Amino acid sequence: MVWTLLAIMVILLLLGFPMMIPLIVAPLVVMLIYFDNLDPMMMAGQLVEGVSAYVLLAVPLFIFAADIMSTGKTSRRLLDFVGSFVGHLRGGYAITTAAACTLFGSISGSTQATVVAIGKPMRERLLKVGYKDSSAIALIINASDVALLIPPSIGMIIYALVTGTSTGDLFIAGIGPGLLIFICFAIYAYIHARIFNIPLVEKAPWNVRFRLTGKALLPLGFPFIIVGGIYTGYFTPTEAAGVAVLYALLLEVVIYRSVKVTDIPGIALSTGLVTSAVFVLVAGGQAFSWVISYAQIPQMLTEAVMGTDPSALYVLMIIALFFFIGCMFVDPIVVILILTPIFWRPAMEAGIDPVHLGVVITYQAALGSATPPFGVDIFTASAVFNKSYLDVIKGTPPYIIILLFIGILVILFEEISLFLLYLL
Repeated sequence: MVWTLLAIMVILLLLGFPMMIPLIVAPLVVMLIYFDNLDPMMMAGQLVEGVSAYVLLAVPLFIFAADIMSTGKTSRRLLDFVGSFVGHLRGGYAITTAAACTLFGSISGSTQATVVAIGKPMRERLLKVGYKDSSAIALIINASDVALLIPPSIGMIIYALVTGTSTGDLFIAGIGPGLLIFICFAIYAYIHARIFNIPLVEKAPWNVRFRLTGKALLPLGFPFIIVGGIYTGYFTPTEAAGVAVLYALLLEVVIYRSVKVTDIPGIALSTGLVTSAVFVLVAGGQAFSWVISYAQIPQMLTEAVMGTDPSALYVLMIIALFFFIGCMFVDPIVVILILTPIFWRPAMEAGIDPVHLGVVITYQAALGSATPPFGVDIFTASAVFNKSYLDVIKGTPPYIIILLFIGILVILFEEISLFLLYLL
């Protein structure tokens, strides 16, 4: 039965069908062949149930807010602000890129949106000061991984949906690993600039810094409003997403006037297209999980892989490996939907904190999304920058090594994820 399920999925993917088709068709065929006692309409019920959760309303709203800000001037204001303070340092423009990806990730929650919003203007600046195109693109797609960790993270919302873990706690826990990625990338940027003798740029005067800080203050308030509002109880994650849309509209339409009212329908259409794809994947993931759970495949797989009475560290390493490899080939949302129910039970039996587990899973999903052969951010960058696949991945190995090292630290030391929750 397992091999039938995998074979159908692989064949459909090789035939060129999008992931949502094998995700729905494969479990349906398996159900018809092996479970003739089940009514096929139960599959339809599972598809509907998959997108019925209230928390999922946050996904299109956060995507809409990110689309509004990507269309407007928010990303440019963040870039100018960070660049005015660190652009003159050795490796300053690379540090600016990493910092801007971190800041925009706290707005968008999407690695692909960050690649587009930060990548386009920052790539030009990096090339101007002497970076190779392969190095610039590699930095952009890997620094964008932070967007899946820094709140509001769409990946964490999906994990919370599957497991029932607090979305607010997950958002807070993602901040530590996200900042650690930025710090490590900044250190590497400095070393890389010294080795390759990247020229220094002129230091911005303080009057320019003050002016650019003033322009960036409102966008910088975005994560504080969202995370602070959720954790203090003023609003739920879904309500926070609604506040995010309102805040984005006020900034870009009313205050900056960089987005016209007539632009909103087009932005909403773009958001709708992305959301529909995400929701079909979520619905398919629910149906897939239901079928494999009914067939007791998770129990068989975990017993074969985990053995009896595994340690918490062993369980985390196995989970990290599966998610990392899975996201190298498939969209992170799909991997989270399919694999999380499989490994949830052994993880809880091993005594792993569910919030820490969520951070580990989301981290590996972020890492896999920028890793060859089929990380989704690679193809996003290829389309955005009009570069070949090989050109995009050429400069990625150093960043993948750094991210793997940080991933090991996150697994070994849960305090990296949970220290802010201990303080609050």
